[in-house]
Amino acid sequence: MQKDLGDYRKSYEKSALLEGAISDNPMELFQKWFYETEASDGVEEPNAMTVSTIGLDGFPKSRVVLLKKFTHEGFIFYTNYHSEKGRAIAANPNVCVSFFWPNLERQIIIKGKAEKIAENLSDGYFESRPDGSKLGAIVSEQSSVIFSREVLEDKLKSLEKEFENKEILRPKNWGGYIVKPQSIEFWQGRPNRLHDRIRYSLIDNLDWKMERLAP
Repeated sequence: MQKDLGDYRKSYEKSALLEGAISDNPMELFQKWFYETEASDGVEEPNAMTVSTIGLDGFPKSRVVLLKKFTHEGFIFYTNYHSEKGRAIAANPNVCVSFFWPNLERQIIIKGKAEKIAENLSDGYFESRPDGSKLGAIVSEQSSVIFSREVLEDKLKSLEKEFENKEILRPKNWGGYIVKPQSIEFWQGRPNRLHDRIRYSLIDNLDWKMERLAP
């Protein structure tokens, strides 16, 4: 079966990205774009981001996770440390994170290094989760092969009884990563495929170099 997608075309005309109108600090521009996306219609989860890692098999792999916090240092998400992505990060912390906000014709591509956050920070976030999500983190040996869905559901029912009226503590193999950016590229769609691309590259711990890239 074949389908020709050559006629799928759209003219991007909603905004522009010009050096004179943006901050010298990419985290400030990220915050501005994120809040604009959050306030707009058409994106249910503006914090959905694609995380790409280099797997132990040598292949890149991308998956969508949820950004849970961003600071001047980087971007924080949570996962099972024993998952495929967790094992990949342990072997090679170089990752790529990207956001795509089609309603504003924007995307952001971030290259950086992922590292575990402090255990007390992971504890604090885990404590804020609903009990169902806490138990889900315990139930799932993420990325491992299972016989059927019933395996998960039966284990969840058992844990619900075990932890009824009890505190649910964070499992040690579950927690947060922070991606500390080394480069951040902002992409704004423009007419005639002459899109705006502005890349910030980290020079040292404080300064960034801004460059415009050809589309």
